[in-house]
Amino acid sequence: MEAHFGRDLALYTAARIALVAVVTVILVLVKIPLLVGLAVAVVVAFPLSLVLFRGLNQRVTAGMAERNESRRAERERLRAELRGDKES
Repeated sequence: MEAHFGRDLALYTAARIALVAVVTVILVLVKIPLLVGLAVAVVVAFPLSLVLFRGLNQRVTAGMAERNESRRAERERLRAELRGDKES
């Protein structure tokens, strides 16, 4: 799963940015000023992206958890090595 973490993170980020852009364009088309539309789009896109991109969000979250676990394990291994503990 770690091999796809970077790709999933990039896709999720791009999807969220695209969602903000789409919401901003829709708001501008209904005659809302650009900066106001952008601000509203940022606020609206966050919860909307959690619903629309649920599967991608779960893959990114799982990848982050896996990465954190491997970092924790490596940190513990290094600490054990520094203490002089023998690895089994």
